[in-house]
Formats: sequence, structure tokens, C-alpha cells
Amino acid sequence: MSQDWGFVAGVITLILFATFVGIWIWAWRKRHRATFNALSRLPMQDAADDRGDPPRPVDTGGQP
Repeated sequence: MSQDWGFVAGVITLILFATFVGIWIWAWRKRHRATFNALSRLPMQDAADDRGDPPRPVDTGGQP
């Protein structure tokens, strides 16, 4: 293996790591919390629909 290949592999590794950290930061931003909470309740809401229970309101945190 040449030294150039090691440099390219290192750059690709750094780019992928920076992308991972960027996605992690984006996902944990406060403005996404309400959306993720609403999405996490979807399976339970579907189960309630199957049983015939009345649907519970979904809190979107003021987002449309």
C-alpha cells in the first residue's frame, strides 16, 4: 500500500466521522424533541385504533 492511499483513507474516515457527529447534533436539537416524541407515540396510537379506543391528541410542540 502506498502512503497516498493511507492519506485518502484518513480523510474519508474524518469526513464520515464529521458527518456522524453532525447528524447526532442535529437529532438532539431541542426543536426536534416534540416531533420525535409524537413519532414515538405512533405505534401506541395505532394499537389504540385497533382496539377501538378514542384517539389521544398528539402534542407537536407548537409546530404544524
